[in-house]
Amino acid sequence: MKGLEGKAAIVTGGSRGIGKAITERLLEDGVSVVFCGRNEQTGLATLAAFKEKYGDKVHFVACDMGDRDTPALLVSKGRELFGELDFLVNNAFPFTAKALDATYDDWAHSFMAGPAAYARMIAEFVKQRQQKKGSIVCISSISGHIAQPLRWTYNAAKGAVKQLIRCAAMDLAPDIRVNCVSPAWVWTDEVAKATSDGTRESAPQAWNEYHLLQQLQEPSQIAATVAFLLSDDAAVITGHDLYADSGYLAMGPEGLGKTANFAGSN
Repeated sequence: MKGLEGKAAIVTGGSRGIGKAITERLLEDGVSVVFCGRNEQTGLATLAAFKEKYGDKVHFVACDMGDRDTPALLVSKGRELFGELDFLVNNAFPFTAKALDATYDDWAHSFMAGPAAYARMIAEFVKQRQQKKGSIVCISSISGHIAQPLRWTYNAAKGAVKQLIRCAAMDLAPDIRVNCVSPAWVWTDEVAKATSDGTRESAPQAWNEYHLLQQLQEPSQIAATVAFLLSDDAAVITGHDLYADSGYLAMGPEGLGKTANFAGSN
């Protein structure tokens, strides 16, 4: 894609899952990347694997996005390493799923380490840069668009991301584009926890019936979508929530129509 080679980026939560795939995709496209994660051991293992393939173009910082000083320190580290930053990918986000049982601390963590951390990273990205042009992508979710049982904290926090990127896109235009991506079911270690035995085969309904494309999404597919939004090929796209969801949000309660009994179905 145009406009990626030779650029520099920050990817939050890049040690595993979707963030790891985004980091690798950007490295493949010639972008230098500093990624972060809370678990230092996991991050260093990911870093070692990336360095073997991509050399000194990749760096890791152990940090928690919920901490007050993390955004400023992370952006400063990126500038120290690369001199200038072109891209920001906000991916790290709490998987806190609570409803009536949510405590004050649950709500505080969901938002301060979620959309508020996204906002503070954007502010630091803008504040510490010298050049004008840039691109930002935030990872949202289908959960920010629909109701799901017992998930007030997560869904409300993800829903805030869309409004955040709209406001940021307005205030940072015309020089910095700001978008978000809403994936559906992507095979990561977090999604594996939702299955009965940690395997794809144990929850075929989610993959085969909840998506128009009838397949489980891969982290690399979401990473490709993020790379597109960062690139010059998406130069006219800003303030947009891209549904990278295999058609999940296009479907209604009848699903794919396999069991629905509706007028005209014969």
